[in-house]
Amino acid sequence: MAELIDVLLFAFLLATAFYVLLSRDLLAVVMVAGIYSLLSAGMFLVMDAADVAFTEAAVGAGVSTLLLLIALTATGRWEKPAGHRVVPLLVVLATGATLVYGTLDLPPIGKPDNPPQVHVAPHYLERSGEEIGIPNVVTSVLASYRGFDTLGEVVVVFTAGLGVFLLIGGPRRRRGGEK
Repeated sequence: MAELIDVLLFAFLLATAFYVLLSRDLLAVVMVAGIYSLLSAGMFLVMDAADVAFTEAAVGAGVSTLLLLIALTATGRWEKPAGHRVVPLLVVLATGATLVYGTLDLPPIGKPDNPPQVHVAPHYLERSGEEIGIPNVVTSVLASYRGFDTLGEVVVVFTAGLGVFLLIGGPRRRRGGEK
């Protein structure tokens, strides 16, 4: 049954990704991108990463969709035809190739002698209860050990929202210098 859920979620992820790729209706793209984020959160939940699923649902489906809808009010609903699409495609392919190349030196996933499994994980599992006083290891890592990282994420989301508000929600100027 779990494999069926995995396959269905992945199929829905592919379908929404292709819709976003092919659609020219920007409002529909924003809505389907929100659905994609919710499906991604479902995939993370199936993989037992509840904290990542919660973050994806809140930031990806919630905040990002809202910010994109606000940004869409300053533009038209329909995508304007673009000229050549070769240069953006080459940039995306070069970026993807660079990212894949950067992962070639990483240790294999799940290997028990990987550095995080040997050095970091045992420390958190053995000492987080006495150092932090929180029995849940995931909560202690997110709330204490990575507290500045979590604070940084909150600052980034707040700054993005403030930037969109200032760009779109600020005082309106009239065209032609009229007051």
